[in-house]
Amino acid sequence: MLSLSNSTLNLFLECPRCFWLQKNKKISRPRGIFPTLPSGMDSIIKEYFHRYRKLGTLPPLIENKVSGKLADVSLNLSFLDQELELKITGRLDECLQLEDGSLVPLDHKTRASLPENQKYSQNYYQTQMDTYTLLLQKNGHLTKNLAYIVYYSPQPGELHNGIPFAVGVHQIETFPERAFQLYQRAKSCLDGEIPDSSATCEFCRWKSEANKY
Repeated sequence: MLSLSNSTLNLFLECPRCFWLQKNKKISRPRGIFPTLPSGMDSIIKEYFHRYRKLGTLPPLIENKVSGKLADVSLNLSFLDQELELKITGRLDECLQLEDGSLVPLDHKTRASLPENQKYSQNYYQTQMDTYTLLLQKNGHLTKNLAYIVYYSPQPGELHNGIPFAVGVHQIETFPERAFQLYQRAKSCLDGEIPDSSATCEFCRWKSEANKY
């Protein structure tokens, strides 16, 4: 049974050849140094939200910026398509429940500065949020085909009092059926012969240039 997540789907979109090699031949791209600071911030933000879930209120950082309340549902989701022999998995950062009971995925992003417009979220995180909406629907939840992305950016201040953060929220429309079609394409890619590299893949371009010497 093939299992795919948003991160592996992103690899497919970046370069089908790298994706095919990783999944079929266990040959992964070289990894650089993993930045631990964003991971630490992510853990602190999630714990902050979890505390307010227990209180039944929205955290002050996003109060009046989003609708609904923090949903009391599992954030680890999966969906199994027996016919395709494909399992799709994902872990939401957060999930909001609106007044009508529908669920909306919410994701945390830390950045050096807040993005200027919604286009940024659509360019970089559309597929991820499409996937989360798809997983919510496949697990029987009512959705609105919407998602929230919350950006956190450090601001100047008296650091001995704690690092102040600016918070920006983007609401984007999601397309779960489009995400499912992408997963089907990724599955077909793995079932076929090794595909060509993406024209923009720096890893494949490096290998091609290195082989000249």
